[in-house]
Formats: sequence, structure tokens, C-alpha cells
Amino acid sequence: MDDAGASLQAEMSAMGREARSGAMALRLASAQTRTAAILGMARAIRAEAAEILAANTRDVDAAKASGMAPALVDRLALDAARVEAMAAGLETVAAIRDPIGAEMDRWDRPNGLDIARVRTPIGVIAMIYESRPNVTADAAGLCVRAGNAVILRGGSECLASNLAIHQAVAQGLADAGLPAGCVQMVRTADRAAVGLILGGLDGAINLIIPRGGKSLVARVQAEARAPVLGHLEGLNHVFLHASADLEKAIAIAVNAKMRRVSVCGAAETLLVDSADAQRLLPPVAKALVEAGCELRGDARARSLVPGMGEASEDDWRTEYLAPIISVAVVDGVDGAAAHIATWGSAHTDAIVAEDGAAAERFVALVDSAIVLVNASTQFADGGEFGFGAEIGIATDRLHARGPVGAEQLTTYKYVVRGTGQTRP
Repeated sequence: MDDAGASLQAEMSAMGREARSGAMALRLASAQTRTAAILGMARAIRAEAAEILAANTRDVDAAKASGMAPALVDRLALDAARVEAMAAGLETVAAIRDPIGAEMDRWDRPNGLDIARVRTPIGVIAMIYESRPNVTADAAGLCVRAGNAVILRGGSECLASNLAIHQAVAQGLADAGLPAGCVQMVRTADRAAVGLILGGLDGAINLIIPRGGKSLVARVQAEARAPVLGHLEGLNHVFLHASADLEKAIAIAVNAKMRRVSVCGAAETLLVDSADAQRLLPPVAKALVEAGCELRGDARARSLVPGMGEASEDDWRTEYLAPIISVAVVDGVDGAAAHIATWGSAHTDAIVAEDGAAAERFVALVDSAIVLVNASTQFADGGEFGFGAEIGIATDRLHARGPVGAEQLTTYKYVVRGTGQTRP
């Protein structure tokens, strides 16, 4: 190992040690202290908005110069409204019920033992993410709310933005009397830092959360020496059942795809029930095209909408993050569920239907983290769920699924109280 590698390893190991100390400080801190820290972060972000926006401008200019796709630039870009949304999100996180110490269940045994299952912090979380600088504020606030220390490693494309936001986060911690080790930011773009985090930093890390593209998540899952909370791409579907109200179908399909094409909750595939595709598909397709969306369909879809592009097999597995949507005509709820099971990412899928039985069958058959009935997939967001913010949409089946808020960043322990019992 050269001198630079040894220096980075020493720096990252020190971050791990500081995070362990920070985690202990948070575990011992009162809910009021942690609330004060989160509110302090919000105040500091507002106070330092000009510096944050200036740093973001440097990141955006560099991204455009490098040829980054417009949808990815949109993920990276901040403006005054997005900075204010970060601060407001932190205030919402500060206001939610504190999860630490909450009793999940409690019961007595015949021998007199009193047993409680109690929420407790996970410990030290490492967050590896790309593009979105608002994740820095969201992760900091949620981890502190849940009593966890966090080590943040954002993408090199938004390093200046992340460092500026982290400066405000650190100010909030200091104002509340909490150590800087509670929330740390990796200050280098060196990819070797990711490898060191995946190695666990000498056992300091209790959970790793990746948030980014398929290649990042795959690397983390393959190399991590600590548990991973997965966040896969959003290959999301909107299914228009034969009973769908046409006005709802148009509004939901257009919003799900076009409200913001760069978010993980954006719809990437439109499925239409063959039983009434002739009524539903042409007007919905027309509305999508008028909104600026390109359509790529299978043979049955193209027969109903002349001029629609042809979908290849790759289209069904592509998260476009662009104004493009693939379209397939399927045979009822079962056909839609089969398509989603084959091509989806178990993230977010929706049905538009007036037939309640059909909607409930869709809910039962589709095993995604979020399943919506008569609502846009763009509601796949922790803020919209009332969590204040999120640090990802978990697509794993263990520990947490869907938006990961403060409660999902806790584990539990059993507290058993006796009066001198011994086991015979």
C-alpha cells in the first residue's frame, strides 16, 4: 500500500472510531437533545443557503461539462425551493414521534417475568449514495432521530454540495452539544474510500445502505462485510384495468411518468388490460405524447396507437429516468402481475380500477414494496408517507421495505424484568 492509500485507510478507520463514540452519545442523549440537533440542522441550512447553492452550481457546471444526462443533472441540481424543502423536511423529522425506547409489545409470564420488546438504535450506519445532495440532510436527520451515527459517502459529482450541506449539519449537532462523530461526511472522491467502508471499518459499521444505480447496489451487496439494506432501481408499472375510469387513468398515468422523470418513483411501464384497451390506451397515449413522452409498445399496443415505437426486450427492464415509457397490453390482473413479476424490481406498482375485487387481487399478487390503488407511483416517497424524509425505498424483504424513515432505522431488544426468579 502506498502512502496515499495508508493515509486514507487511517482517515477512514478514525471515522469509524468516531462514529462508534457518536453512536454511544446518541444512545444516551434524550429525545429532546436529538430533536434540538435536527432543528439546529434546519436553521443552519437556511442560514447557509447561499453557500450551499454556490457549491451546487460548481457541481452542476462540472456535470454538464462532463456530458451528464439531463435527468441526472436534474437529480443533482438544487435551487432555493429545494434547499428550503431540505430544511422543512428536517423540521418534519424533528416533529415525528421519537422511536427510541418505544415498547413494541409487552407481556407477563406465569413465573412473574415481565418481558418487553423495545426499539433501540442500530448503531453505526454507512450510507453510500449518488447524485442527490438532499440525501445528505435527510440521512443526517433520520439517523439522529433514530439514535444512529452515520458515515455519509456521496457521489463525486456532488461532493461540493454535500460538504456544504454537511457543514450545516455539523453546526446543528454542535449547537445541541452532540459530537461531530454523530454525522460524518467522507471528504474525498477517491473510490478506495467505498472499498474501506464495505470492509466494515474494523467492525465499526452495523448497517450499509446503498442508494444509487444498479451497479453501485450490486457492488455493495457483493463486497460488504456488514449487513446491507438494499435499494434497487425503480422499474415501476401502472396497470389500467378494464374497469378503470378514463379520467383517472389519464391523470395517474401522466403524473406517474411525467411529474418528475428522474425520481425512483417514476413509472417506466404502462400496462393496459386487453379487455378494454381500445377504450383506454389511445386517449392515455395521446395525453402522454402531449406531455412530451415517447412511447415504445408491444405489437398489441402498437396496433391501437399508430406511430408508437416498437419496444424491445431491453425496454421492459430499463429504468429510463427520462420521458420515455414502455407500453404492453396484458390479459387482466393476472397478466399484469405476471409481467411485473418478470420485469419489475419489486419497488412500486399501481393499478387503476373501479372494480374493487380486481384491485384487491392486484394487491395480493404483486409483491412489491409499495402497491398503490388509484394513485400515482410518484407517491413512493417517505415525505408523502408522513415519515418527514427517507433515505431510500428498500426493496429487500427483510428488516424494512418501502420508504426507510426513522422507525425503519431501528432494531429492538428484549428487556426482561424479574423479582429474583431462577430457572429450574
